[in-house]
Amino acid sequence: QVQLVESGGGLVQAGGSLRLSCTASGPTASTYAMGWFRQAPGKEREFVALISWSGGTTYYGDAVKGRFTISRDTAKNTIYLQMNSLTTEDAGVYYCAADQNMRSSWFAASAWSSLEVWGQGTLVTVSS
Repeated sequence: QVQLVESGGGLVQAGGSLRLSCTASGPTASTYAMGWFRQAPGKEREFVALISWSGGTTYYGDAVKGRFTISRDTAKNTIYLQMNSLTTEDAGVYYCAADQNMRSSWFAASAWSSLEVWGQGTLVTVSS
């Protein structure tokens, strides 16, 4: 069973940067696609970014394209989310997720619950 542990959340000023990490553990962790979602208070969960098990393929949500970068250290089974030019709209709880497939479920809110593994979340606060 794969487990996920997120870290790196915190308080940052608008315009600043922050890097989140998510480490997967388990015998098959290296074969999982991994990604990030976020949820702000009173808002629906939102897809942020996705990376393949090899790190060779990435996808981004429209709201973060050009500002956020997802990357992967395959040796550590860890993904990173480098967040630049942060705004108050980026604040919320960021959740790491993993699934053995880069399937359409990653992009359909109605199917997110079918993704195999979810982390506990890490809080990002952006001050204006």
